[in-house]
Amino acid sequence: MSQLPPKSALASLVSEGTNSRVEALDNLSMDSFWLEVENIKQSAEAEQEECSLADVKTQEEGEAEAEWLQDAGLSNLLGDCASDSDNIVLLSTLTKTQAAAVQRRLDTYSRSRRRKNKHPVRDVRDIFGVVDSEESAAEKKEPSPDPLWHNLRPSNAQRKTQDYSCTVRNPGKEEAFNMDVAYSEQAAVLLKRSFLSDSRKLKDGNALTKFKIPKGRLGVTRIGDLSAQDMKKIPTLALIELTALCDILGFELKRNKAAKLKTTEKRLFGVPLNTLLENDQKLLPNTKVPLLLQALLSCLEKRGLETEGILRVSGSQTRIKSLEQKLEKDFYTGLFRWDEVHQNDVSGLLKRFIRELPAPLLTAEYLPAFAAVQNIPDLKQRLQALNLLILILPEPNRNTLKALLEFLSKVVARENNNKMNLWNVSTVMAPNLFMHKGLPNKIPEGKEKQLAEGAADVVRMMIHYQDLLWTVSSFLVAQVRKLNESNSKRYQFCDKRIKNLLRKIHADKDKVEKNQAEPSKIVKVHASLLLKDSLEVHLNNATRVADVLKLFQKNLCQNGWNIVNTVNLLKCNNSMDCTNLLLYEVGGNIGEHCLDPDTYLLDLYHINPHAEWIIKQNPSYPRMF
Repeated sequence: MSQLPPKSALASLVSEGTNSRVEALDNLSMDSFWLEVENIKQSAEAEQEECSLADVKTQEEGEAEAEWLQDAGLSNLLGDCASDSDNIVLLSTLTKTQAAAVQRRLDTYSRSRRRKNKHPVRDVRDIFGVVDSEESAAEKKEPSPDPLWHNLRPSNAQRKTQDYSCTVRNPGKEEAFNMDVAYSEQAAVLLKRSFLSDSRKLKDGNALTKFKIPKGRLGVTRIGDLSAQDMKKIPTLALIELTALCDILGFELKRNKAAKLKTTEKRLFGVPLNTLLENDQKLLPNTKVPLLLQALLSCLEKRGLETEGILRVSGSQTRIKSLEQKLEKDFYTGLFRWDEVHQNDVSGLLKRFIRELPAPLLTAEYLPAFAAVQNIPDLKQRLQALNLLILILPEPNRNTLKALLEFLSKVVARENNNKMNLWNVSTVMAPNLFMHKGLPNKIPEGKEKQLAEGAADVVRMMIHYQDLLWTVSSFLVAQVRKLNESNSKRYQFCDKRIKNLLRKIHADKDKVEKNQAEPSKIVKVHASLLLKDSLEVHLNNATRVADVLKLFQKNLCQNGWNIVNTVNLLKCNNSMDCTNLLLYEVGGNIGEHCLDPDTYLLDLYHINPHAEWIIKQNPSYPRMF
């Protein structure tokens, strides 16, 4: 933070005209951002904390690729001979662009390994003097600096041909957001067609394109719809897909090393999310969001949403520090009196809680990638990258971020009363999410305003498009199914065969398979927690999940089935509430999957014929948590 301009320079930056991608936004609207930076700085100085950010050790050549392969679930490829069949199972699920991304990292790691070896192992291509042009170019590539705000670097070709202004995509008009095909494959098709959308500066900073996810026959899957076992596979697949997308777009994805967390004697502020949740779950099992954050948000929702300038107007730093000490002492005893706290002080505590986390809420590893999303010129591709980054986040971080964004949406919804529109809220929260005293903050000289606007714009996208961003793409769900199906297969292969494997792995995927699906099917739907009987359903091409739930409701009311448990199942007029029921797909090539009401069940049966279908009551807590 010490590398930010002084206060006098900040004022000049606000009025200075720049050619940034968010130039359409009113210059004065960045006042909130810089004021928040000053408040953060003053708060740190008052506590005599060091504001300068620690340097991160520069990674040697091949080290970043080794870490990437490990995080991508392919660590065994780093050895002389990879015998773990999990590698081949994962590789077999990849698209062509994803496989190419894996191959690039493996090639770079192999080159660095040969260079470091005292007795270099000669590759067969070296012996015959045959080197791929792509690899040859990569060998000559000079390492470049790794600033926090600029880790997705455009290629030279893109610098010449791309306009990095915000792409206008018919603001106000609804546009389809395809999640059936891998994002990197979509980008590759556009690149092959030499498609360049018309790019121009937005005249209206509030003009945001409306995106709608087209519901396919299998419906839409939200975060929380998949079992914990299947969700553990998603970050690995999302990381590979994000890397492949960046490769296609001509950007290089770099990540920070995970920071070592310092221990603290505190119980609430400055405590890792995992530790907070472990303590909270001793009081309330299944807690997904820290209880302190829930209490802060609840207090603000009850009494602060109508407060003018909420979040922007700073509370008293002295009172906030005193309140923090009282919370540390009394929060878990239930003696803390929230009704006696001023709302601006509560909002100050909220922002302080986020800043004081030992690691950034967006994680130390991926904070640079979140910040660098602004460099992607196309709005839809920026959202694709954000969607993948959110899926990569650890579950505690993702759940906490969602709770925060939902609250911020409620603040924006009260704009007429609190005078805090979407951009105001974004500029205030951006410094709290993107500045962290535990990470390097090398901001290129003269880029402060542009990068600040970009960070605020990323927060704006996360608030406005959070429903879209908290969706698991259909192509990722399909890859999870493929992983589960392939786990029983065993292969033996060595490192030298991987390149051929990755080239051939999709040879059969381009062939169009003939649909030999049955036109109808009779299946049984179970509801063991509610009924002793099962429901027999005749499926055809038009049968949806919603239809089965209505049929279940009808049978409950008319046939007098033996009901085991009716808690929360009956409305006040004693009629069955179908909206409180969910249909789950369990087993086969999926762990457990809460189905979209618009899912066509015959199509799902053909994809997973060995699954059971079970009706359950809707959990009392929000499904995304």
